[in-house]
Amino acid sequence: MAEAVSDPRRRVVQEGLIAKSLTALARVIQWILLSLLFSIIVEWAGMVLWWPDEGIEHSRAMLATEISYLESDFKRSVVTSDPAQFAKQFADNTYYYLFEMTRFVDFIRWVSPPPAANEQGLRPTLHKIYQPTAEFVIAMMQVTQLFSVRLAILTQAMPVFLLFSLVAMVDGLVQRDLRRWGGGRESSFVYHYAKKAAVPLVVITWVIYLALPFSLHPSFIVLPFAALFALSVAVTASTFKKYL
Repeated sequence: MAEAVSDPRRRVVQEGLIAKSLTALARVIQWILLSLLFSIIVEWAGMVLWWPDEGIEHSRAMLATEISYLESDFKRSVVTSDPAQFAKQFADNTYYYLFEMTRFVDFIRWVSPPPAANEQGLRPTLHKIYQPTAEFVIAMMQVTQLFSVRLAILTQAMPVFLLFSLVAMVDGLVQRDLRRWGGGRESSFVYHYAKKAAVPLVVITWVIYLALPFSLHPSFIVLPFAALFALSVAVTASTFKKYL
């Protein structure tokens, strides 16, 4: 088999800062949309299998519970002075742009009333299709609002990751200096794996909390993953090579 001859005119195209940023943003949006889709599917499955008696009240109760967490335990935030109002406004804006501006709410109001006995046209047919799925459609809208509230909560919780990482970085750099002047061993294996674990921990935090099919205080999700994120930063800084 003839060996491929490399063309000296070929150049390796490297992504610039803007391209990398856009790629990262696209991936974040992709994960957010997948989490929303998963949340809706789980809610629909729960309405059939796990909480059939509650129906649409399950998602409605979760929405009220998530907002109550903000009102009772999160009085202030670095992002905003009123976290609860910020989350409500974010959810209302999401509802407006997704369902009101697109006329989806108007369509539901038009197709929901039972047709008259002699009514002709498309609406009687659409009503027959919509009626068995009405609760699932309403649940989907409520889950989307719940998703928006959780998204606002996570946005306000990101400074916790920053604070934990700053403390961990200082501690890790101190450990690196002690290792450097004490003649400690260097492990590139640990360094690379700890470095690769940092970003997935943040992504997992968002995916798990956004897709939860039940209400859970955000501290039980944010704080453990923030601690793991800080641990990965500390290990990365402490195992960084001794000589630059």
